[in-house]
Amino acid sequence: MPEQFYNLLMKSFITIIFLLIGSNRSISQDSSITNLEEVVVKAYGNSTRQNIAAAVNIFSSSVFSRYGDVSTVNAINSMPGIVMEERSPGSYRLNIRGSALRSPFGVRNVKVYYNDIPFTDPGGTTYLNALGVHNFQSLEIIKGPGSSMYGAGTGGVMLIEGADTSSPYLASAAYTYGSYNLHQAYFAMNLSGHTVSFHHQQSDGYRSHSTLQRDVFSYAGILLNKNRHQLKLSLLYSDVNYQTPGGLTITEFLTDPKQSRPAVGVFPSAIDAKAALYQENLLSGLSYRSTINKHLSQTAVLYLAYNTLSNPAIRNYGRNTEPHFGGRSQWSFTKNIKEVVYKIDGGLELQQNLHRIKVFNNAGGNTGAMQTDDKVHTNQYFVFLQGQLNWRSWIATAGASINQMQVKFNPISPSAINQTISFSNGIAPRISLLRKLKRISLYAALEKGFSPPSAAELLPSGSPLNLSLRSERGWNQQVGIRGTLVRNVYADLNVFYFSLDNTIVQRRDAAGGEYFINGGSTQQYGIETYLGWHLFTKSPSVNKSMLWLSHALHSFHYRDFKQVNNDYSGNRMPGNAPHIISAGLDLLLRQGFSAYANWYYSDKVYLNDANTATAASYHLVGIKLGYTLPLKTTMICLSAGVNNLLNETYSNGNDINAAGGRYYNVAPGINYYVQLRVDIRKK
Repeated sequence: MPEQFYNLLMKSFITIIFLLIGSNRSISQDSSITNLEEVVVKAYGNSTRQNIAAAVNIFSSSVFSRYGDVSTVNAINSMPGIVMEERSPGSYRLNIRGSALRSPFGVRNVKVYYNDIPFTDPGGTTYLNALGVHNFQSLEIIKGPGSSMYGAGTGGVMLIEGADTSSPYLASAAYTYGSYNLHQAYFAMNLSGHTVSFHHQQSDGYRSHSTLQRDVFSYAGILLNKNRHQLKLSLLYSDVNYQTPGGLTITEFLTDPKQSRPAVGVFPSAIDAKAALYQENLLSGLSYRSTINKHLSQTAVLYLAYNTLSNPAIRNYGRNTEPHFGGRSQWSFTKNIKEVVYKIDGGLELQQNLHRIKVFNNAGGNTGAMQTDDKVHTNQYFVFLQGQLNWRSWIATAGASINQMQVKFNPISPSAINQTISFSNGIAPRISLLRKLKRISLYAALEKGFSPPSAAELLPSGSPLNLSLRSERGWNQQVGIRGTLVRNVYADLNVFYFSLDNTIVQRRDAAGGEYFINGGSTQQYGIETYLGWHLFTKSPSVNKSMLWLSHALHSFHYRDFKQVNNDYSGNRMPGNAPHIISAGLDLLLRQGFSAYANWYYSDKVYLNDANTATAASYHLVGIKLGYTLPLKTTMICLSAGVNNLLNETYSNGNDINAAGGRYYNVAPGINYYVQLRVDIRKK
């Protein structure tokens, strides 16, 4: 869409919002309108989504229940502005408004917290594959820079709640069987503020050489809860391994999309290389909250994590040990003076690691001769301060953070000079203004983002150290409206413009190895819309029914990007669809029956900076049916569903800028699942 149109739309929308903000009259509405459920949020220290002047997607249990308990991908993709990709079973990427441009796998440029604990390591990498679907009891995703309270990252922030210690169920158990020999088992117990769960998943995969096995154990418990003091302990252990079939060329994809990468020249096939990932993650954290007096409270978090990673790949065999630790302290002061509520949040977050990164020759899936052995020591911290003023129906917020990151490289083999690089952002501010009317909120925000290259981008596996990479920096402008616009219809509309400098772009060599460069500047315009219409609110036979729709309209382009003799200025940023639409119908009857139908559309996607290769558009349709039998102390639920009902052949988790045109990773065709779940209530 032309830049002029976006500029006109943004100016018009801002004008409308501030005209409404300046009005003293509330929007007139029918007094019989039903208030939609108010959702509690944590982002930026707020309590409800009607009070937050930011683009935040909220995933409650009702969102996850629309889909089978096999993966979070479909649920997360149902919200506008976010695309979760799965290159092969268990290998996830998260794209928030173009943030996956620099992620060959895993999650980068997005800060993730699990039960208030920093889940992203100090080097900037997050292993979402360590979590099973049952580790997402609730989820908030902030779209755009969250630097003012969450540190470095221009992509966004994920706030994951992994366990509900106040669950009404004493025990829960579920078993799922599905296509591709899928077996999944889940068990959880809740005893007096302590929750223990175990999740096992295994599958043969839908491509050649794409098996998956994942085991996740988690514990969340309240160790102390009295006299305005609360101490919580969170433990998470996961053991995940999956085969990586590799990207295909367009010819291979059209000939047999389920095949794994074949041998080419001197490079072995994915099967011969036994390409796979073996990963163990251990996370332990303490969270202490205290109310000092009626005005002052504080939260302190300390954590320790240890990850191991083995990755036989086409060109080498990587073996990493990745211990890291850190903490976060946040103080909150609130005071009422007449009609004005003043709130100040401030604090510090600190993380450190000492990674050992070894790269060997891949001898048929075993370690051969050592290529390199490096110690990488990263420490990063940021301090933040945010002030909020609530006056009648107005909420004004101003905050900022100062970030610092230092990476030390100590080459062990071959021996070389130690090198250190530091990144600092100065000040990353955020200001916003929100006006609450009768049933809607209108807001505008301006925020700056800062994202240094991750340690894995400075030293990609098997590639030379690159200390020339610079930090990404960008400004995000956005305006939005959310609330009940007409009877029983909830709406959330956001218009944004994000400009980014020193954009970090991924490249791949002939063997599939990644390396990174700074790709000039980008300009990213977008309109993101979510609508939810509650139907049959007075029907005696319907417990809940909702028709929902989300739409993301993105126009992401390189503003200035030249590399050697190539000028990509004006080209679309690869990996981002101009249009993504998701819609569905939720129907829950009082007799215990439930039905969910959903549709997802993705526009075509450019796969390289030159815009000469594309992945075709596609439509996905899914259906889930269920029946819940409530007994005296037990609830038994049987459900079944089908995904990709149209049996579309499409590529998901494309390898952007892949050498040799190996962009394509086929997604599952039509597939089925059935689940039995039993919940036992507490007495």
